[in-house]
Amino acid sequence: MISAGDFRNGVTFEEEGQVLQVVEFQHVKPGKGAAFVRTKTKNVLTGAVIEKSYNPTAKFPTAFIERKDMEYSYADGDLYYFMDQESYELVPINSSDLPDNFKFVKENMICRVLSYKGKVFGVEPPNFVELQVTQTDPGFKGDTATNATKPATLETGAEVKVPLFIDEGEMIQIDTRTGEYMGRA
Repeated sequence: MISAGDFRNGVTFEEEGQVLQVVEFQHVKPGKGAAFVRTKTKNVLTGAVIEKSYNPTAKFPTAFIERKDMEYSYADGDLYYFMDQESYELVPINSSDLPDNFKFVKENMICRVLSYKGKVFGVEPPNFVELQVTQTDPGFKGDTATNATKPATLETGAEVKVPLFIDEGEMIQIDTRTGEYMGRA
């Protein structure tokens, strides 16, 4: 059991048959009246975000989310197949359960698959990936003002902004959480 006063970002708990994860929380102590905890929670199974206030003494059962590292194997239509590293079993995951930043993942990369009681609800790609630039316009000397960037297409099909000195065929490092160029690989 976890009390609302112990909420922190990332904590998962059950409420009324739903599994919720704390996205944001704030302890509020008004001048008049009792203190409360204002939260923004995300339903891990449906993805819905809910804002709600709780009494700090309210208790909820803790929900245990299983996080397992799996290797992304291949895509077949709307299904993406991940291989369990221990049992070598292939697990199909629907494209609707994949996050937006999955566009930076290529085959044979290790991702963290999130499940609750056997139902997969999300995939976390690695924080940093190294990908090859497949298409970008050449940068010309004298084009710079300050921090000039240009669009580049990566081997996974994702598009990012890169500095002018990056050419086609170069390996670059991307932060998958923000989708930003980090540097040359």
